[in-house]
Amino acid sequence: MYPLPIEKWTPASRTLYRISLPIALFIWLLPMLAVLVTSLRSADELARGNYWGWPEHLSLIANYRDALTTSPVLHYFWNSVLITVPSVLASIALASMAGFALAIYRFRGNALLFAIFVAGNFVPVQILMIPVRNLSLQLGLYNTVWALVLFHTAFQTGFCTLFLRNFIKQLPFELVESARIEGASEWRVFHTIVLPLIRPALAALAVLVFTFVWNDYFWALCLTQGDEAAPITVGVAALKGQWTTAWNLVSAGSILAALPSVAIFWAMQRHFVAGLTFGATKG
Repeated sequence: MYPLPIEKWTPASRTLYRISLPIALFIWLLPMLAVLVTSLRSADELARGNYWGWPEHLSLIANYRDALTTSPVLHYFWNSVLITVPSVLASIALASMAGFALAIYRFRGNALLFAIFVAGNFVPVQILMIPVRNLSLQLGLYNTVWALVLFHTAFQTGFCTLFLRNFIKQLPFELVESARIEGASEWRVFHTIVLPLIRPALAALAVLVFTFVWNDYFWALCLTQGDEAAPITVGVAALKGQWTTAWNLVSAGSILAALPSVAIFWAMQRHFVAGLTFGATKG
């Protein structure tokens, strides 16, 4: 029923696994490695057609300095921070309360409401492009940071609620009953008992939602125009020239845009793994 542990595989299977895993990992990382190497090349070298060879002259400082100074990359970074941080905090705060209510309280329509949260995760976001854009225009939020914060919060809250509801459902209900008998209010039960127990799940969700929102390009392209509210994912396109494109600068900007997500994952790696495995075993 379950996959066998690697230790119980046949010697031939273990050998094939050890050989194929590094190859698959290299193929998976090849595009990122190509972008990283391109960000180290000089413009003259790219003009001569050296795309895949090792750079003849490393232009690390020059390329990244030009990427930061020839376009408002720092402004795009700040926009991404203003969009991502409130979206993550609001999504997790709303989802933790909604997940608590769906997991703990028994009321008419509980299953239907949970089914709506589940169904919302299966709706393709592309079909919502025109209604969401029109709604942002009607509310006067188009081309503002708050438009992206509002819609990212709305879209991510459904996934987070589904995630947290299942985690809270696995907690011993006796803890909640004991706290109620002692006279604790529902808010105190939620804040003092439930939240500390689901901290690994909250950390895992924070990493996932941060990655989703920071790397978003679709909604940033739909709800912004120009440089005023554009995040870094859209701002990298500003490094392109009108007639020619300095791919070394575009690659450097892409690496800079990817660094925060990578840093957040490595900083929260232990909590992320603990959150994904939380409740996977009993006893």
